Amino acid sequence: MPTAVLFDRDGTLIEDVPYNGAPERVRPVPGARRALSALRRHGILLGVVSNQSGIARGLLTRADVDAVRRRVEELLGPFDIWVVCPHGPYDGCRCRKPAPGLIHTAVARLGVERQRTAVIGDIGADVDAARAAGARGILVPNEQTDPREVAAAAETAPTLLTAVLALLGGEPEASR
Repeated sequence: MPTAVLFDRDGTLIEDVPYNGAPERVRPVPGARRALSALRRHGILLGVVSNQSGIARGLLTRADVDAVRRRVEELLGPFDIWVVCPHGPYDGCRCRKPAPGLIHTAVARLGVERQRTAVIGDIGADVDAARAAGARGILVPNEQTDPREVAAAAETAPTLLTAVLALLGGEPEASR
């Protein structure tokens, strides 16, 4: 069982609304609250690792991203850590997924071992970042996920809840 689980935000925890800076547009994906509750019952640390290139592109501010974070936590409960990459795809940073920087930062701040950390996301960059960081990656594809990324993923799950159940060894009470 992992010590920590890190989630991608858009398309994984909440419905993907491109460059969303509007808290009123936040909608959790089905099963998100139940999945997070199951992890919390086991004392597993929870975090969010999210690329937010809208900041670099001038489409969002840090305040917008923080407002969405607060809304996510109102709907899904608190997270132990949020780590956001504000850079664009061509900025050459070390944090933007698929680079492992966001995961390295989260693991260090949480004080957990990367080998005891799982990362759940909806695109190949999420699981590639997990692999590069030495963490377990689980891809939960949605309608926007490239089928080649699904084929390349070492581990997939059909829903967020089933991904969490796999991490917990199939805890039946979480599926209620």
